[in-house]
Amino acid sequence: MKIAIIGAGNLGISIAKGILKNSIASSLYLTKRHVDSLEAFNVEEFVVITKDNKLAIENSDVVIFAVQPNHLEAIFIENKPFFKDKHILISTVTGFSIQNITEILGSSNGVVRAMPNTAIAVGKSMTCISTMDGEHTKLKSAVKIFSVLGQVLVIPEHLMQAATVVCASGIAFWMRMIRASTQAAIQLGFDAKEAQQLAMYTAEGAAHLLIATGNHPEEEIDKVTTPKGCTIEGLNEMEHQGLSSSVIKGMMASYHKIDGIKDMP
Repeated sequence: MKIAIIGAGNLGISIAKGILKNSIASSLYLTKRHVDSLEAFNVEEFVVITKDNKLAIENSDVVIFAVQPNHLEAIFIENKPFFKDKHILISTVTGFSIQNITEILGSSNGVVRAMPNTAIAVGKSMTCISTMDGEHTKLKSAVKIFSVLGQVLVIPEHLMQAATVVCASGIAFWMRMIRASTQAAIQLGFDAKEAQQLAMYTAEGAAHLLIATGNHPEEEIDKVTTPKGCTIEGLNEMEHQGLSSSVIKGMMASYHKIDGIKDMP
């Protein structure tokens, strides 16, 4: 599979690392206006680092767009002549619907929206994918790529904005919660390295419990809490301080921010 990533910033680099780690590309083109930050990829013989989007597109079958929202339209317009029927165009760009892309390109053929997160670099992304009705071949190809790089859920496009918050922004939200747990562990007496180890592997264990059992989080919480115990004391204090409310309000704020993100300078 010949893949190009247009806009190898933080997300683009994470996708590239996942692709390389899982050996799913016969060639990989990475483009960026300033390529100095991509020097680490030069050791891979089938990776091409370039500023030339045209070169990358013409030599690839799958083109993944990971640019800033305010750059996407110009890139589509500039490179429109180079898109062929063979291409699968995958946009990871926040706030750009397939309809928006169709209006620029004149066709929805081959256009897929995907919302991975940066855990794709280690094969643990939760990626949501959507496409226009009838694009089954292109959709299957996109699912095949991202399934190697983590979990995939095919969703209606109207849920893509919500998926952006839950999955893509969600990585940052979970990182902040792990950091808070780390800080608490330090205050309780552990050194910084031990504290982070305790926090991140406990978070990993909690997620794996739900994945393995299929249980609701409250079912697993009930197994840890005992009458008048320390766990319920801590949980209740967190809720009194607005833990669940703050998380929900924060995610809703991110959701509404997306409405105007495409038009930001």
